[in-house]
Amino acid sequence: MVKSLSLESVADSIGAQLKLGGAHPGRTVEQSKREIITGIAPLAVAKPGEISHLSSSSYRKFLGDTSATAVILVESDLSICPSVGLVVENPYLAYAVASQLFEYRAAPVQKIHPSAIIGNDAAIHDTAIIGAHVVIEDRVEIGEGTIISPNCSIGQGVKIGERTRISSNVVLYAGVVLGNDCEINSGSVIGSPGFGFAPDGHGKFHPIAQLGVVVIGNKVRLGAGVTIDRGALGNTVIEDGVKVDDQVHIGHNCHVGQDTIICGCAGMAGGTILGKNCVIAGGVGIGGKGPITFCDSVTVTAMSAIRKSIDIPGTYSSGTAQSEHGKWLRNALSFNRLGELTKKILSRPKSKG
Repeated sequence: MVKSLSLESVADSIGAQLKLGGAHPGRTVEQSKREIITGIAPLAVAKPGEISHLSSSSYRKFLGDTSATAVILVESDLSICPSVGLVVENPYLAYAVASQLFEYRAAPVQKIHPSAIIGNDAAIHDTAIIGAHVVIEDRVEIGEGTIISPNCSIGQGVKIGERTRISSNVVLYAGVVLGNDCEINSGSVIGSPGFGFAPDGHGKFHPIAQLGVVVIGNKVRLGAGVTIDRGALGNTVIEDGVKVDDQVHIGHNCHVGQDTIICGCAGMAGGTILGKNCVIAGGVGIGGKGPITFCDSVTVTAMSAIRKSIDIPGTYSSGTAQSEHGKWLRNALSFNRLGELTKKILSRPKSKG
């Protein structure tokens, strides 16, 4: 289903000023306000009736030839814009807001689908929507305006806040607490037992009961296939505003600070503590001897392996950059000999004079 909005309403929604581009073919701003917008597309492929955005200088080369009806940009790029400019200070942020205007989500026909299974003493708000084949166990609480899509499993005693959207095939284990305005995408499993085993000294491992739960704050977004283990003793905590990409694993008793971002395929060992406003890039592995703690405002670059705590804000990396395979092998051999070479250098007699 295509959404249609006037260009003026789009501008108002994103806080933009409508201005004619320097290469615009002569229409007035008043005429442009009534243009109908049906979507957003990249500069190079946008068609009349769509808007686009320029938020990186790398894409400026596409601006002069775009067919977009309007472009979100900064004032300094207006002179080469062949259409109407939606002038803002932060084009990428404005684009994020504009994208939500055109997002389509199907409205469920029924409040509670007849195939849903509802346990005893479940408190489901009148405005909540429960999809087909959802299983809700005893003593679950679901807040105002929350949507639970088909085939989800909601365990005993789970508490879900207001206006939260849970996509199909999500599992919330018993006792999970989920705040307001959250989004949980398909295939995510929240509150499964942490990976805890005690060796007996004879080659066998015995399971440690995981007695905590997972507590998730407000405005948290979890991508598809995210797994978050419940605490062993105490809880696993995800604070307000955290954004987690697809295929991320968060181990038992981790604590993720407010407004931290964790990108795809990252993994955190049990007990890891991340401060506020951290950025964990794709494929990062965090784990070592003892719990690892990050202070606020730490960024870790992609594919890094972090094995000790970080207590100074900044950007951190580990590993080696790509190179031609033969060269990489030679460098790897040299790296393995660094200790030996260092000893040789240090053992050389110092030159006199």
